[in-house]
Amino acid sequence: MSISKTYLPKETEEKWYSYWLKHDFFKSVPDEREPYTIVIPPPNVTGVLHMGHMLNNTIQDVLVRRARMKGKNACWVPGTDHASIATEAKVVAMLKERGISKTDLTRPEFLAYAWEWKEKYGGIILEQLKKLGASCDWSRTKFTMDEDMSEAVIDTFIHLYKKGLIYRGIRMVNWDPQSKTAVSDEEVIRKEVNQKLYYIRYAVSGGELPGSGEATGNYLTIATTRPETIMADAAICINPNDERYVHLHGKKVFIPLINREIPVILDEYVTMDFGTGCLKVTPAHDLNDYELGQKHNLPVIDILNDDGTLNEKAQILIGVDRFAARKKIAVLLEEAGALEKVEDYKSQIGFSERTDAVIEPKLSMQWFCKMGEMAKPALDYVLNGEIKLIPDKFINTYRHWMENVRDWNISRQLWWGQQIPAWYLPNGEFVIAKNAEEALVEAKLKNPALTSQDLTQDPDVVDTWFSSWLWPISVFGGFKDPNNADINYYYPTNDLVTAPEILFFWVARMIMAGHEFRGEVPFKNVYLTGIVRDKLGRKMSKSLGNSPNPLDLIETYGADGVRVGMLLCSPAGNDLMFDESYCKQGSGFANKIWNAFKLVKGWEVDDTLANPNTIAIEWFANRFDQALGEIEDNFAQYRLSEALMATYKLVWDDFCAWYLEMIKPVYQHPIDRATYTATIQFFENILKVLHPFMPFLTEELWHDELFGERAEKECCIVAQLPIIGEINARLLTEVETVKEVIAAIRNTRKTKHIADKEPLELFVKANSGINYLEYEAIIARLGNISQFSEVKDKVNGAISFLASTDEFFVPFQEEIDPVAERERLEKEKEYLLGFLKSVNAKLNNERFMSNAKPEIIDIEQRKKADAEAKLQIIQKGLDDLAG
Repeated sequence: MSISKTYLPKETEEKWYSYWLKHDFFKSVPDEREPYTIVIPPPNVTGVLHMGHMLNNTIQDVLVRRARMKGKNACWVPGTDHASIATEAKVVAMLKERGISKTDLTRPEFLAYAWEWKEKYGGIILEQLKKLGASCDWSRTKFTMDEDMSEAVIDTFIHLYKKGLIYRGIRMVNWDPQSKTAVSDEEVIRKEVNQKLYYIRYAVSGGELPGSGEATGNYLTIATTRPETIMADAAICINPNDERYVHLHGKKVFIPLINREIPVILDEYVTMDFGTGCLKVTPAHDLNDYELGQKHNLPVIDILNDDGTLNEKAQILIGVDRFAARKKIAVLLEEAGALEKVEDYKSQIGFSERTDAVIEPKLSMQWFCKMGEMAKPALDYVLNGEIKLIPDKFINTYRHWMENVRDWNISRQLWWGQQIPAWYLPNGEFVIAKNAEEALVEAKLKNPALTSQDLTQDPDVVDTWFSSWLWPISVFGGFKDPNNADINYYYPTNDLVTAPEILFFWVARMIMAGHEFRGEVPFKNVYLTGIVRDKLGRKMSKSLGNSPNPLDLIETYGADGVRVGMLLCSPAGNDLMFDESYCKQGSGFANKIWNAFKLVKGWEVDDTLANPNTIAIEWFANRFDQALGEIEDNFAQYRLSEALMATYKLVWDDFCAWYLEMIKPVYQHPIDRATYTATIQFFENILKVLHPFMPFLTEELWHDELFGERAEKECCIVAQLPIIGEINARLLTEVETVKEVIAAIRNTRKTKHIADKEPLELFVKANSGINYLEYEAIIARLGNISQFSEVKDKVNGAISFLASTDEFFVPFQEEIDPVAERERLEKEKEYLLGFLKSVNAKLNNERFMSNAKPEIIDIEQRKKADAEAKLQIIQKGLDDLAG
C-alpha cells in the first residue's frame, strides 16, 4: 500500500468496518468453542452518543475483541431500550409541531405515531457506535418492545402476580406533573436550588375562628418552603421534650386563609433545633409526613391535580399552577397578617430526569413488585463471589441497598410501553391475563354473565426497567423457549460493563431476574465505570457546555485516538477526568506506530550480511513477553487503563525508542535478513496486542505486504494473541542497566555541550557482575562510543557516573572541577538517601510485607541493595575528593 506521511484514520475506518461486517467477523452462532458473551446496556431509543457511552462501549469492545483473539466465540449483543417517559415526550413534541394533541388521539393512533418516530430516530445511537468500532453482532440487535421481548414482560408480570409478588395499592410515589406519570428514584435528579423560606403564623384555637388580623395574637410559627401546600396540612407536630411548646400540648390551630382546624401532635421525629421546632404535617405531599400521618391516623388531603395545578380540595386558587400559587399565597398570607418573614434558603429538590419538571411526592394507586424475597439471593451471589463487582469497593453500597430494599413501583401512566395485563370488571375487581380473550375466561369465573364489553384493560404501562431487568435472558429468547440453543450456550454471560448509579436499579434487578427465572446468575463480572468529568472535575452535561461531541472527536483524532484517550484516564470505578489532550495523545500514539511502520518498511535487506543484533533481538523478545505478562495480569484484574499503559510503554519506549534504535541500519545502508525477519515478527505481535485498543490502525497495517500475503479472512481481528514465553530475567535486568548507561552518556554530552556526532571513550569499573562487553555494540551505537573497556581502578581526569553498582568514566580534556564534582556527588547522595528511606518504609511495613506478592518484595529488596551499594561508591568518591 502507498504510505502517507501521517496516519489518516478516515481512509481506514469505513473501509475496515465495512470489511468486518461483510465477512461476518462480529457474527456469532453457538459452536464447540468457549463462549464469551456481553450484552450491551441498552441505550435509550431517544439517545445520541455522549461521552459516557463512548467510555462504556470502548471498554466493552476492548473486552470482546480480546476474547475473539483468544479463540473464544465472542458474542456482543446490541440493542435499545424503549424509554417510556423520554420517548413519549419526544412523540408528544413531534405531534405538537404538527398541531396534534395527544388527548385528541386514541391509544392505537398515538402508538402508530410513536412507532413512526422510533423507526425514524430510534437507531441513531447504534449507528454512531459503529463509528467507534463497536464489534457487536448486529444481526442480534434487540429492542425492548420487540414482540418476543414484550411477551416476556407480560409473562413475567403474570408469573410474579400469581406468586404473590405483584400487588396493587396506594403509595407515595415520585410524580412528574409534566409527563403525568410516576417515575422511579433513579429518574429523579437532585439539584441544589435557591428558594424562599416562609415563616407562617398559625393561630392557636380558643374555640372560636380567628378574625381578620387575629393571627398576630396567640399563634405559633411554622417555616416552610412550600406555602402552597398549607391547605393540605393535617396537623402541626412538635417534639414532646421541647419546653417552648408545652403549652400547646393537646391544643389545635387554624390553617391561615382557609381557617380549617388541625391538631397539634407530639413526636420525637421533629428536631427541636431545626427551624422553629414546629413542623407542618402534610401527608399527601411529603413521604416523611405521610409516614408520620399513618402513625398518628391523620387524614390525607391531596390538593394537587396530576398536572401540578390546585384542585377543589385546596378551597382557594383552584386551577392555578403550584408555583404561581406559591407566589399568590405569600401575598394573601401577608395581607392576612399571617406571614412573619421570608428568608433566602438553599435546599435540594428533585427534578425529573426526562422532563426537568420539579417532582411532586404524590399518593397514587400503582402496581408494585415485592423486592424482599428476591433481594436475598441476589445479595448472596455478590457476597459469596459468584458475581464479582469491579472494583469491589461497591460491594458495601450494594449490600446496603439490598438490605434496605423497598417495593418497586412498576406502573407508569403512559401509553408507550407494555400495557399492564390487568382487566377491570364493572364492580372494581380485576383479573390478570395475557390477553383480552384469556381475561374474559378469568372474569367469567367470577361472573358468568360478563362479556368482553364489560372488561377494561388497565391503561398504564410497566416501568421500562421491568423489561430491561430481563435483558440477559430475553435477548437470547430465554422466556419463549427456555431450553433453546442460544440461551443454553451464551447464558450466563461473562462481563457486564455499566455505571455505578444503576447498580441497584438495573444490575441488582437483573440478578434477581436471573435467579427467579433461570436459577443462576446472569453474568459473572460487573465492571463499573466512573463518571466522565471535565478537567475541572465537573460532570459533563449539555447545560454546562463542557461535553464535547464524541463524533467530532472521532472526526478530529480518529476512532483509535479517541479510544486510547478515553482509556488512558479511566480506572475502573473511578471518575474519568477527561481532557481532549488525551485524544490528541492517542492520535499521536497512532502516528508513532505509523512512523515505526514506515521506518521498517523502508529498509532494504542484504542476505549476505551477518546478524550483529543478537542481544537486541533476544532482549526485545524477552521484554515483549514480560510486558505481555503485565498486560495479561492487568486484564485479569480488569485494570484496562493499566493494560493500555503497559502496551503504550512497550510500543513507544521499548520498541520504538530502544529496540528500533538498537538495530536500525546506518542511513541508506541495508539490514541483515535475521534482524529484519525478527523485527517483522515483533511488529506483527505488537499489532495483535494493540488491536483491541486500536482496531482500525492495526487492521490497516496488518494487511500490508510487509507482513506477507494474507488470505481474505486472515485478519488481525481474529489473529491469535501471542503466548507468553520463558523470560530471561537476568538479561532484562542487565539491559535496564545498559539503558541507564546510555542515558547517562547522553546527559554527560548535554551538560558538557559535546555534540552527538563526536565519539567518546568509555570505561567501566564493574562491581555487579554484568559483562558489559556483551552489550558493547548497543552501548557504542546508542552512545556513539569509539572505545569501550573495563578498568580495575578509577580513571583520573574523567567524568564519572553510576549505573547499578558499577562506576563509569568518560575521559574529558578539561580538568574536573572538584567543587562541582563534590556538589554533584552530594546531590546524588541526598537523592539516594531519600530513595532508600522510602524503600525501607515499605520493607518495614507489616501490611505491605504480608499482602505484597513475593516478586514485588524481591524487587524492593533489590532496590535497597542497589541503593546501598551506590551510596558506598559515592561516599568513596567524596572521601577521595576530601583526601
